[in-house]
Amino acid sequence: MTKAELEKVFYETFGQGETPRCFFAGGRVNLIGEHVDYNGGHVLPCALTMGTWALLRRRSDDRLRFFSVNFPQAGVLEGTLSNVRFQERNQWTNYVLGMLFALRERGIELSSGFELLVYGNIPNGSGLSSSASLEVVAGAAIRACYDLDVTDVELALLGQRTENGFIGLNSGIMDQFSIALGKEDHAVFLDTGTLSYEYVPVALGEHVILIMNTCKRRTLADSKYNERRSECERALAALQKALPVKDLASVGVRAFEENKHLIENETDRARAEHVVYECARTVEACRKLRAGDLASFGRLMDASHDSLRDLYAVSCRELDTLVSEARACEGVLGARMTGAGFGGCAVAIVRRDAVDAVCEKVGKAYEAAVGYPCAFYVASIGGGPKEL
Repeated sequence: MTKAELEKVFYETFGQGETPRCFFAGGRVNLIGEHVDYNGGHVLPCALTMGTWALLRRRSDDRLRFFSVNFPQAGVLEGTLSNVRFQERNQWTNYVLGMLFALRERGIELSSGFELLVYGNIPNGSGLSSSASLEVVAGAAIRACYDLDVTDVELALLGQRTENGFIGLNSGIMDQFSIALGKEDHAVFLDTGTLSYEYVPVALGEHVILIMNTCKRRTLADSKYNERRSECERALAALQKALPVKDLASVGVRAFEENKHLIENETDRARAEHVVYECARTVEACRKLRAGDLASFGRLMDASHDSLRDLYAVSCRELDTLVSEARACEGVLGARMTGAGFGGCAVAIVRRDAVDAVCEKVGKAYEAAVGYPCAFYVASIGGGPKEL
């Protein structure tokens, strides 16, 4: 939808008055470095040009009114600034209310309520961070409309606090950070332990980033996410008996191999092995991207998926089918699942002139194996949140 079309829906929903201000924030895809952001490791995500639009207009009272173009059947959802708390009946607005909750924790109170209309073109449940996109765009809109002194890094931290302290999901910082700090045609090489970061040019040349959507909702992702985090915490505690480390990312491959026997639980050991080696792969992948060595980068993507499937156990039949079928195609340098897992998307580096053939071959094989079609998107790397 265009900005003019969204404004028309805004006026139809909330009535005439001052012109709402319009903002956009992308989704994200993680090129490599999966399930390490809550273990202090490096990740390599990038913001996307598909994302979430938000139109905001301040009110004179403390009422909050919300409408989603994607969920028109829900109608206008309402609340007040004096009663910001998580409730299931708040539906998607909990992600916006969570940002108000996080701001309040920092001592920032809004002087009035607002009307907010949102529209997104990120497929729900795809693993491309529609929730983080909503948090960041809502935060950016509130920051601008209320003239708040909040940096982009703080915006990302507010989004993470929304997930952790309001929604109740123990997620890391990667999703919100890569969206809030996104840069066009660059990935964000982020140290999640220190929040130091560098921009890495993604010079794909004759290749593109192809996102392959299983079209399967990630029904287990939230519960398994918290489970994996607990497994990693137990593994870290075992290693800390011999190693002065603060997180699994600080262990290093050699130290892990010398001390992994301390992790008596085999499942916990496998989870830690994935994290340690994935951190090393991500650092190496950054070097390969900087050197323009896409072939080696693709092989690291392959190794990442295999580890997520075999050691971290967050893949599924649908993701494995997409990845294995893509790898068998000419013109594909590498493929892996991306996001929390158990559904959602896989990502591949594909030669531009092979995209149509890859989509056709993988699509047919996937539907034959799974019973329903998948979807494909050629991704463009976008920037951070902006006012339109």
